[in-house]
Amino acid sequence: MASLLSNIQDVCLELGLPIPNAVVSSSDTTTLQLLALMNRSGNILSTEREWQVLLKDWRFETVYVQYTGDITAGSDTITNLSSTAGLTSDFMATGSGIQQDSFIKSVGVNSAVLSIPATLTTTGATITFGQAQYAMPSDFGRLVDKTEYNKTNRWSNIGPKNSQEWQWLKASFVTTGPRMRYRMQDNKFVLWPMPASKVIMGLEYVSNGWVTSSAGVHKQKFTADDDTSVFPDSLLILGTKLKFFEIKGFDTNTLLQDYTRELSKYMGYEAGSDTLSLSPRHADVVLTAHNIPDSNFGA
Repeated sequence: MASLLSNIQDVCLELGLPIPNAVVSSSDTTTLQLLALMNRSGNILSTEREWQVLLKDWRFETVYVQYTGDITAGSDTITNLSSTAGLTSDFMATGSGIQQDSFIKSVGVNSAVLSIPATLTTTGATITFGQAQYAMPSDFGRLVDKTEYNKTNRWSNIGPKNSQEWQWLKASFVTTGPRMRYRMQDNKFVLWPMPASKVIMGLEYVSNGWVTSSAGVHKQKFTADDDTSVFPDSLLILGTKLKFFEIKGFDTNTLLQDYTRELSKYMGYEAGSDTLSLSPRHADVVLTAHNIPDSNFGA
């Protein structure tokens, strides 16, 4: 892939504009405008579909710990905790006298404040803290649906749940089972019920890092002249020219046709495609009505 500088120079050559020697540090308004338009074109392109070049696999291990502490009926504070190591507001708490959906609001030296007051008074109670919210990777763009799995138990996670379903889950009497529910909230992957064991979770997401720095760091826009893009240079150049013509009020018909044709080609070959048959045959690897007799089977 060519650099930002090279692509902007190609745009200027094709449009008959002065060719810059630098882009990001330039004081020329047209050059800076072309930079903004190329960034806009790339951002729009990155959300066009689930490009394989932006697909990422994400794995994480759920976290839970058990500590002892004192709780008091009507109080939202757990005192005399044996430890507070690792506890944050992403954790929930469960235990005798601790109500369902009790999140940690704040953590002290040997105490923790919950979102719901306790219902019992107990000294030295065993309390389980489970992390229910997990921050997504820094380049997270959007989830790929139906890829969310509990890899340890080989179960799919159920979701994403909407707000109404989520609040029903957290407020009802019986809303737990062997499979976890999930939703996205505040760019965090949220689980219900909270994990009470260590399991491996996995999913796929579309990265928003369509630009790559010279050091190999992915980011959301061009910020240096030697940055490159994961997308074909021809698409970025055509997209920038199209946007330039649009804001100038020029006729865009020919440019739009060129861009659409190039985009269609890229969509066709970027990830490959399956060969579909007009007369598919059923596989013989399992027993079905297509490969067992009507009677005397096994005779």
